[in-house]
Amino acid sequence: MDEIINYIKTWLLYGNADEAQHIGYTDDEREWPKYKAVIVPNGHLGKDIVLPDLDAPFAEQWSPDVAPEQVTYVIRTDLIYNTFFFISRAEEVINDKRDEHGRFLAAYSILGKRNRLMMPMLDEYARLMMKTVGLPLPPSGFAHIYLTHDIDTIAHYRHLRGALGGIWRGEWRQVLRSWRDIHNDPAYTFPWLIEQDNRLPLAEKIYFVKHSFGKGYDYPQYNHKGYDARQLRRFLEWNKVTIGWHSSYYGVGSIEQRSKRRDELSIHRSHYLNCTIENMRKLVALGVTDDFTMGFPDKAGFRLQTTRAVLWIDPERMQLTELVLHPLTVMDCTLSNNNYMHLDQEEAFYLCQQLIDKTRMHNGDLCLLWHNSILRPDTYHRQLYASLLDYILTQR
Repeated sequence: MDEIINYIKTWLLYGNADEAQHIGYTDDEREWPKYKAVIVPNGHLGKDIVLPDLDAPFAEQWSPDVAPEQVTYVIRTDLIYNTFFFISRAEEVINDKRDEHGRFLAAYSILGKRNRLMMPMLDEYARLMMKTVGLPLPPSGFAHIYLTHDIDTIAHYRHLRGALGGIWRGEWRQVLRSWRDIHNDPAYTFPWLIEQDNRLPLAEKIYFVKHSFGKGYDYPQYNHKGYDARQLRRFLEWNKVTIGWHSSYYGVGSIEQRSKRRDELSIHRSHYLNCTIENMRKLVALGVTDDFTMGFPDKAGFRLQTTRAVLWIDPERMQLTELVLHPLTVMDCTLSNNNYMHLDQEEAFYLCQQLIDKTRMHNGDLCLLWHNSILRPDTYHRQLYASLLDYILTQR
């Protein structure tokens, strides 16, 4: 338990372990004068899981108590428990509601219901704690920028299922053009994506590749030993992108089912953003170091209530793991899909601006997810993605 508490205190202070020692976590008033600030526990950490009280005004719960010969700030909101609650995803333990894909949606969450997804509350906690112990606030800017792309399909028409479907829909001209040259396929947008991403030379480019056998919601699958996949890999490696593992819709599975390339197993994102607590434990057991799944599919915003990477804490076993969770700032189809936010281009750009600004304010990690297959002429996503990169360039 002490390991978790110390980690949270240090994380709230942007990694300053020395100053974290000056923050107490106790309801024993005799101990308070030892610290610059004291957080009063609510008694739930490690015992039970309850929803944080998001309705009570925070300012009313942050009250200074004067101790002999020194001032100790006493915080009566349990910032330690609240931080644990959101970065561990503990709400998913006590709320068993899921959609048809087994996902915990923003619509079911206390954050979605109370419209709190646009404000990274834990980063606001961090700013208050930094000021209290006398640390300078981190400078505005992006600690990291991740431009990520899930390769759900390499091409629409260059496999039997896609070609037959295209012919059945009367798209036989597009099928023929694709078979003549993959660059004519509407899903093969990788050259354009690389060109755009290279405009941010300091950003890390991550392409998540499937390693599961195609079935059901994993379709269409691509043959990693086939010509198209091998050529794409050479193209991506030439452009110095990072290759990550895009696990199956049906779960993480076993290591024998995936590529023997160990480097591609260290960085992960779940298909459909489907991530259960059990799958998280499997990722830890398999030695995955970084997960980029942490966003709600149905609504953009700060699912973990922070713009910064955190170590995952198993909320049932109360174990601090080595798995780093990277908050997903926004996903393309979350903005446009009819069953999600269903925003037009102007609305989507404005929303993304707000998320980018919040991330920059807190010196956080900006993580965008755009699928190569969504950049078709019948969507606004090609223009939107380029416009967002333009905006990011003006904010650096």
